[in-house]
Order: sequence, then C-alpha cells, then structure tokens
Amino acid sequence: MTLRRRTIALADGESVSAVVAYPEGFQAGSAAAVILAHGAGNGMESPFLSAVHEGLAARGYVAVKFNFPYTERGRRAPDRAPVLEACYRGVLDAVRADPTIAAPRIVIGGKSMGGRMASHLAAQGADVAGVLLLGYPLHPTGQPDRLRVAHLGQIQVPMLFIAGTRDALCNLDLLRQTLQRMHGTVDLHVIEGGDHSFKVPKSLRREPAAVLDEILTASTDWLARLVV
Repeated sequence: MTLRRRTIALADGESVSAVVAYPEGFQAGSAAAVILAHGAGNGMESPFLSAVHEGLAARGYVAVKFNFPYTERGRRAPDRAPVLEACYRGVLDAVRADPTIAAPRIVIGGKSMGGRMASHLAAQGADVAGVLLLGYPLHPTGQPDRLRVAHLGQIQVPMLFIAGTRDALCNLDLLRQTLQRMHGTVDLHVIEGGDHSFKVPKSLRREPAAVLDEILTASTDWLARLVV
C-alpha cells in the first residue's frame, strides 16, 4: 500500500491534516473509499484507528483518516458538534473531488465520537454509501438514560455497528433495542469481551491482532456487500 499525507482546507479558512492509504496497485476510480474520523481522546495517529486505516487499504479499499480542528491545534477538549460536522463535511467534499481517488462509492465512519459525527452527516442527507461505526458512544459512561440516538432513525443508508460486550459507553441491550426500532439496513457485529477500545481480558486468551482481524473482516465483508 501507499500512504500519502495531505492538508485539507476547510470552509472557515482553517485546514486539517489527513492521510490517504491507497491499496497495492491502485488506479483512480477502481475502489470505494472509506473515511475514518478519530475519537475524542485521540488524534488520527491513534494506534487503533491507524491499524484499521491501513488494514482496510491492505484489503483493497482507499482509506482516509484525518484530524479534527481541535486535535490539529494540539488541544484536548473537542470542538462543538457543528465545528466537527463542518470539518467532516469538508473532508468528505475533498475526498469526493480528489482525482487521485475518484471513488465510485464513499463510506464514512470512525471511532467513537468520530463515528458519531459521521452518523450526524448521514442523518443530514450526506451523499454516502454507508456508515461504519467503531465503538459508537451510545451514552456517556454510567449514564445509559442519556442516549445519543435521536438522529439515527433519519439515516437512509446502511450502517454497521461494531461494539464490544464490555463497552462502558454502549450498553448492548440498549443498542439492540435501538436498532430493532430502525427501519433501514442496520448490522451489528459484537466483539466478545471488547471494551470501548476493543481491548479484551487476558482470560479470553485472544491476541490484539486477532481482535483487529475480526474487526477488519466484519468491516470488509459488510463493505463488499455494500459497494458492489
């Protein structure tokens, strides 16, 4: 695969960093693109996001990861949702207009907060083929009564939720109840023992590489059905 760093200019005059991972032997227009946004506590260089980013490219997809403005400025506190959404929209527009990608289909998503922002764009009608949600933050830690689901029913494109059974930000029973009430095409893949970062207890005797492979396989199997 080939990794290329680039700077994406946003409408407000700011810019953010991004990395495009091209599959081996890639030619413009020959593969779907997947855009991944990072979670609240990490930038695009987080080990998990980077592993998924490169793993998708290794399996034949153009993968794009990027920083939100607050991360680009070296701040820890996330920007307000409208700023995050505007940034994601700017990245989506840049990927769509990039002649070196020329993706026939674009899927958006990300880890935790990044996936949540992708779901906001999809609910607002963004022209995408699907939404990939890695550890969706269904509710704040210890507050399962504060569900972040009001917009999900407005999404008209397929979604894949990948969630761990020990995720403190995503009660699986509540997630399943939410998904059962939705009318669109929604899939859920559960990582046994996974926490919000998809780390599993040593008692399960699973190497991190095996968990990552499961996540990538679930993602690419879903993408293969989605972008044919």
